[in-house]
Parts: sequence; structure tokens; C-alpha cells
Amino acid sequence: MNFLNYLIANSEQILTLLIEHVNLTILSVSLAILIGVPLGILISHFSKVNKPIMILANVIQAVPSMALLGFLIPFLGIGVVPSVFMVVLYSLLPIIKNTFTSISGINPQVIEAAEGIGMTKFQILFKVQIPMALPVIMAGVRISAVTAVGLMTMAAFIGAGGLGYLVFSGIRTANNFQILAGAIPACLLALFIDLLASIIEKAVVPEGINLKNKSSKKGRLFQKGVMGIVLILTLYAFINAGISKFTPNNKTIVVASKDYTEQEIMGNILADLIEEKTDYKVERKLALGGTQVAFGALKAGEVDIYMEYTGTLYSDMLKHNPLESQVTSREVFEISQKEIKEKFGVNVGEEWAFNNTYRLAVRKDTAEKYNLKTISDLKKVSKNMIISPTLEFANKHDGLSGLQGRYEGLKFKDVISIDGAPRYQALAAKESDVIDAFSTDGLIKTYDLTILEDDKEFFLPYHAVPVAKVETLEKYPELSGITDSLKDIMTDEVMRGLNYQVDVLKKDPKDVAKEFLVEQGLISSEK
Repeated sequence: MNFLNYLIANSEQILTLLIEHVNLTILSVSLAILIGVPLGILISHFSKVNKPIMILANVIQAVPSMALLGFLIPFLGIGVVPSVFMVVLYSLLPIIKNTFTSISGINPQVIEAAEGIGMTKFQILFKVQIPMALPVIMAGVRISAVTAVGLMTMAAFIGAGGLGYLVFSGIRTANNFQILAGAIPACLLALFIDLLASIIEKAVVPEGINLKNKSSKKGRLFQKGVMGIVLILTLYAFINAGISKFTPNNKTIVVASKDYTEQEIMGNILADLIEEKTDYKVERKLALGGTQVAFGALKAGEVDIYMEYTGTLYSDMLKHNPLESQVTSREVFEISQKEIKEKFGVNVGEEWAFNNTYRLAVRKDTAEKYNLKTISDLKKVSKNMIISPTLEFANKHDGLSGLQGRYEGLKFKDVISIDGAPRYQALAAKESDVIDAFSTDGLIKTYDLTILEDDKEFFLPYHAVPVAKVETLEKYPELSGITDSLKDIMTDEVMRGLNYQVDVLKKDPKDVAKEFLVEQGLISSEK
């Protein structure tokens, strides 16, 4: 399949995500203008607040977008609101700075002349200062608008949609077509928005202010028409955001997943089962940015149910250190089920058969060269090797630090964290020597890797379990035990095969989930 065929086959999804991206961008830039321009005017007239506001705007600009999103989730939840809030904050600086600079730079003699003919301060502001400052203000708006298009790709991490979903999904699965399907429309959208902003600039800037932009009567009518269309789209974006945020969704179950293949498959399986076995409507907020995002959204009531792992609950949520105690697989489940309910008010359902635990993987040639079969064997040569773990593995109790504690002497030449499929690509390209893999990764087979035995049994069991708030199950009792029919069916082999279909065969996780459930007789083919 070439890129053109991919675009044709997935045109509906791409168009939907593009529309989401446009709505979010317009909403964010509009709010940034409504906030930034008045602030720029304010600091141009009151010098005492100039430095604090400009310093704050510069500091916000320097904060990494992912860090800001992570900070916002406990307060604003997931979806549209935190995404828009983030982009608005990042869009403020150019607008504030250009507004301040342009108004402050107006010749004082012009202001004196206006005062001399009896104009009030408000008349001077709206009839002299703002019209004269508009070219520079619009330059700031154009910068913010183009920047907002790129920043809004981050919205996919917290379930707001947009073209970022294609980009990050493609990176995760090493699907270049998917990456391009998200990146190219985003680039074209940025150029188009810049063009629209330039047309609007010509429409709003008085002809006498910017002589270079003199237009014919037809040209002015066209410019005002474009501005009218943009205003309508802006109004639509605000109304749509308000409806989606504040309209109650009775009997609608929000199903979430984390941002990798297996999670998306399980999220779709969960959603399909709910649609089949209940009369509830289902909203899918899949590919959220990780454990903290998904579990945080669950606690905040932004999502109703998703699939988690026993090891993640035990180690990440409950902060149990695997170095301090030896526990069986069943004990991890029972402890997690009991303490998660007590601590967070979250119910943990029955665990599935497969164990997607961590494994260390190396290339076959590396394993043969050093006769590597176990992690203990790796200790002897690890000082000369580069490990590329996921960010999560590099920073969790039962990850790299804990592993090095259990396998004393396991030290690496360098640690270069890489998420998703790129770490497999780095390993294959000999840019790294060791990666963390998951037992059910389809890419293990693709890259023909050697899995090292965890001979000291360090890694916790990672059985999939449905998690939902207790009050959610009380409100929607039909959700209890919704996945029990899959407990024994979902073995390591089965899950690895499903992942393989997405990662290697490039099938859609939604289609893979549906086909599997139909084969198992758990849903009808008409669903």
C-alpha cells in the first residue's frame, strides 16, 4: 500500500481529526486574542504591571508542554478544556508583546494632537492607538495561530482528538504513512491559517495605516467575507466546546485506554462489549498519554472505565517496592484489588490470563556474541552497552532502578530513553543494545529479538484488569463483570497475535478488536 492509497482508505478518519484540530485551534487562538490584546494594552498604560506580566508570559513559554498538561489534569481533567488552556497560555506571549510594543511605540505627538482636539482616553485608544497598532498586533496573532496548530497535536495525549492522534499513533507503531497523514495536514493547516490571518489583517487594518496593503473595492469585500466566515467558525467552535463540556450525557459510558497498541485494542474490546451487552452509549477516549493521565482521569470522573495492569496498580499507584518483598502473582492482584478500593474508591475487576510483564530484549547477534540467555548473563557485559528503555520503565520502582538493585552490578554505558516503536528501530539500527519489551509485544517477532530470562524473578506480573470507580458501578451495575468472559481466553499468545495485527500488519485497533470478538461469538457482526 502506498501513501495515496492509505489516505484514501483512511480519509474519513483523517477528515474527522482535521476538523477537530481546526475547532480546537480556532477556539484557542480566539481566547488568546481576547486575553492577550487587553493585557498588552493594560501594560502599555500601567508600567508597574509591565514586568510581572511579561516575565510570567515568558516563564510559561519555557515550560514543556507535556509537563504543563500533566500539571493541569488534576484540576481541569482531560479532553478539550486542558488542551485549549495549554495552547492559550503558549499563545499569549507574541500577542501581549506585540500589542504592548506597538501601542507604546506610537509617536507621543500623535497622542498630544488627539488630546488637543478634545478626544477622551477611550476615544484615543479605540480611534487612534489600536488602529495604528493593528499591523503589529496582527503579526503577533499570526505567530500565535501558526504555533497553536503545532501545539494542538499534544491534545491527543489527553483525549481531545486532533491530528496529533495520527502522528503519535504512527510513531508508536512505526507506521510512517500514519505519521505523514497527521503531519502533512497539520503543516498545510498552519499555512492556511497564516493565509487567513493575513487576509483578516488587510480587512481590519485601516488603509491609511498600512499603505502597502491597499486593496480594490472587490478585494476589501473579499477580505471582509473571509473575516465573516472566520467569525462564524469561531462562534461554532465556542458553541461546540460548550455543548460537549456542559451537556449531560445520560447513560453514556466513557471508555479510556493508554497510548499504545495493546491498550487501544483492549479499550476497543471493552467498548464493544459494553455496547453489545448493555443499552448504554459509549464514548471512546483512547490513546491517553499514560498511566498517570488515564488513572487521573478515572479518579476525576472524566472517564468511567479502562483496562489497567496489576503490576502498575501495585507498584505505581500503591507505591509498593518489589525490592522489599517477594509476592506471588495472585498476591499482587489481591493486594491491589483491596488497597486500590480503600485508597482511591476504584474497583479492580478480575484479571485476564495474559501476563504482559517487562522483559529485557537484545538482538540475536548480540545474544550469540556474548552468549546471553539471562539477565545475570547480561551483567558481565552491560558496562559496554547502551539501554533504551521507555520513559516509564526508566523512572518506576519495578523498572530500571529496581532491576539494577536486584541484579547487583548491572550497569550500562548509557541510558537513552525512547518510547514506543522507535526503541525497537534504534535496537535494530544498532543505536542501542538493550531495550525493555513487553511479553505480548508483536514487534518482538517482527525484529526477531532474543528475550533474556528474568532468572531472579524481579519483574512483577502485569495481568490486565478492568478498573472503574465504585460509584460508577453503583450507577451502572451492568458494567460489573463486563469482561469476565475474556478472563481465560486472553492468553499471552492471543494478545501477542492481536498486537501483531496492528503493529506489523498495520490494521486498525478498532477493527482488530471487533473481528476478535466476532470470532469468539461475544458480539454480533452487525455491531
